[in-house]
Amino acid sequence: MPNLVNEWVVREMTEDWKEAEAMVLVTFGGLDIPQTDHIRNEIAGKGAKLKMIRNRLARKVLSDRGIDLPADSFTGNTAVAYGDAEQVIGAAKVFTDKDVKKTKKVAFKAGFMQGEVLDAADAAALADLPDRDTVNAMLLGVISGPARGLATLIHAVPSSVARVLQARVDEGAESGGGEEG
Repeated sequence: MPNLVNEWVVREMTEDWKEAEAMVLVTFGGLDIPQTDHIRNEIAGKGAKLKMIRNRLARKVLSDRGIDLPADSFTGNTAVAYGDAEQVIGAAKVFTDKDVKKTKKVAFKAGFMQGEVLDAADAAALADLPDRDTVNAMLLGVISGPARGLATLIHAVPSSVARVLQARVDEGAESGGGEEG
């Protein structure tokens, strides 16, 4: 008879991961309680969820979903951070934070984002992607740049005419104030 706890875990993970757009798998062992709590809280703050799960069960749930990660992704202690793409990018940033890196106990194994399987290097590269606010600011700069240039150009025409007229007035004042007849 299969282990009822494993069946329950598989059922729960299947339900949780059904809607996940992205996930990253990391090694997650040897951390003390404050370090673990810090990482969990930071990831929760990004909106992602983090679960420790048995490798065999994770492989089964992912395989049932059609996600086939490399076999070496399922060795040692494994944690899975999952959610929508932006949340998982936030989780990847947490895993690459200097305090977490300093422990040398968390390393990327693999990932999955919007239908694509990611190796460890690609999963780690998620941390280098800008967040939504940064992308929006960059896009706003690209969109507003030409408009700003046009506004400057339109403003320059009347001010240039005013400067030319002022120069003519100043020139007339220097030459004696007008024509003699």
